[in-house]
Amino acid sequence: MAALQPTSLSKHPLSSGTPTQIFGSKVQSGDFLPTQFRFWTSFRSNTGVKLKASAEPPALTWELKGDEQNGIMEMESGCDLFGKLKNGFLSFKSHKYMENLERYQALAKGQAPKFMVIACADSRVCPSTILGFEPGEAFMVRNVANMVPTYESGPSETNAALEFAVNSLEVENVFIIGHSCCGGIRALMSMQDKAESSSFIRSWVTVGKNAKLSTKAAASNLSFDQQCTHCEKESINTSLLNLLTYPWIEEKVNKGMLSLHGGYYDFVNCTFEKWTLDYKGSIMNGKTRVVVKDRLFWC
Repeated sequence: MAALQPTSLSKHPLSSGTPTQIFGSKVQSGDFLPTQFRFWTSFRSNTGVKLKASAEPPALTWELKGDEQNGIMEMESGCDLFGKLKNGFLSFKSHKYMENLERYQALAKGQAPKFMVIACADSRVCPSTILGFEPGEAFMVRNVANMVPTYESGPSETNAALEFAVNSLEVENVFIIGHSCCGGIRALMSMQDKAESSSFIRSWVTVGKNAKLSTKAAASNLSFDQQCTHCEKESINTSLLNLLTYPWIEEKVNKGMLSLHGGYYDFVNCTFEKWTLDYKGSIMNGKTRVVVKDRLFWC
């Protein structure tokens, strides 16, 4: 940022009763100060600019270059963004936290969620907003395209969270939630099979390669957008089967201690599909296939 060039400086404008010129605007005593000046204190502290007093009559002129004006505008925008977050937090504190103080303070003693939710990192998809989860009710992991790698794939943030949720928190349900217009699935469907790339996204979405293959086999006559929609749901089922590759997950599912569920949120039409993996139907002759039960459609 270019250096600020003050041409003259009087007493602090807030304490001066004389007309003061700020950013080329005349400000009379008692006038509401311009937005630019209200952010000046923050601007000065962030940039380290120091102003020297002048012996000139009480008047102040600051010459701002384009960069400095942009810096002030950015601070105004930043303050607006965090001002909105502040209001949201204070509203939550007033209308939820304080009205349920005992419940929220009890969370400090530990967590015992019934659900582990694996959802997409997409900003348009918030499981707590969609399904009404309250703090303490769901242990959540969000990643690109809500995928679960196989046990053999090795460590990742997702399976580390699975291990903690299933073995330590002893959740009763693992719920994988996909959604419409998923960019991760679109990237998977767009990938050339033999293309070489160092992209982290490409490396991750290949977790869903079986979903892509089954989509191409079942829906090759559909448009690309329709294929993506098909794959968004197929990928959820692929991840449900991948969950069964974890020995401690399959053991609990087999004993009826853990249930595996899929969900699909269409945010364009605001509908939700839910289904549960049928473990006994999916495991047959040592092989796995997707068999579901308890399918529900909420609209």
